[in-house]
Amino acid sequence: MLALLADMVFGEPPDRYHPVAWLGKVIALGTRMAPQQGKWRQLFFGGAIVFSVLALAVAVCYLVLIQLKGSFRIVYILVGCLILKFSFSLRGLICATGQVKTLLAKEDIEGARNSLKSLVSRDTIGLDERLIISATVESAAENLCDSFTAPLLYFFLFGIPGAVAYRVINTFDAMIGYHGKWEYLGKVAARLDDVAAYIPARLSGLTVVLCSYLCRKNPLQAWHVMLRDHSKTASPNSGWVMSAFAGSLQVQLEKPGAYKLGDDCYPLTRDTISSTQSMVITTAVVWVLIGMALKGVYFAAT
Repeated sequence: MLALLADMVFGEPPDRYHPVAWLGKVIALGTRMAPQQGKWRQLFFGGAIVFSVLALAVAVCYLVLIQLKGSFRIVYILVGCLILKFSFSLRGLICATGQVKTLLAKEDIEGARNSLKSLVSRDTIGLDERLIISATVESAAENLCDSFTAPLLYFFLFGIPGAVAYRVINTFDAMIGYHGKWEYLGKVAARLDDVAAYIPARLSGLTVVLCSYLCRKNPLQAWHVMLRDHSKTASPNSGWVMSAFAGSLQVQLEKPGAYKLGDDCYPLTRDTISSTQSMVITTAVVWVLIGMALKGVYFAAT
């Protein structure tokens, strides 16, 4: 609860104080040191970096918390809160989508395209308003899982080291887990992320369907579209949450040349972004309540 409060009050710190930004610098250094040729050399090097950094981050986190827990209880709680906060982001996601919506309201298409770069990795040049809104909704849905529900699920299961482990894996995947120059360097990271996000993505999709009812959207359509369209994305996981959002909002989300999710029942407008933000917040709250309830049952039973 302290970590959630810190996120909602303070949001994300500047990069120079953010451990995830430090991790990004480590990954960038690794890419500069990586073999430039030879797919097997790149594959081995990429796997070695991922597992080395993952093991180091989890071990340091675990040992620090264990030491503090036995000696300095208050400091343990505060440090644990801080580490957990850095593993997820909700306010940052809401603010980023809100910025795009504000720029579109001012009819600043170029500004909206530039702002969208903080949410998506695709080329935003030439996107019209409809595709900008679509990309914003898609990113909000995908990041709801990657940046909130997944790390909290691993926190509920394995404590703070579990949340840290997921954040490390997901950050590696976000930076080098894609096709292109570093395909083999990032292949281990990409596959590891696929495994780590497999269950969270599907549970997140189901939670979005539930929250469609709470937000007075269309839960039946969310369920139908999720089952029908989840496999259309290149990722085996992101399609579950994105297609659930598309069905819930009864819109069609499109990444040109890649996929179309949902049915074009309603046009994509700036209000679609507002509805997406409401869905994100509601899903996050329900996710936390479910996790805390299950934890409460577990503690009572043990």
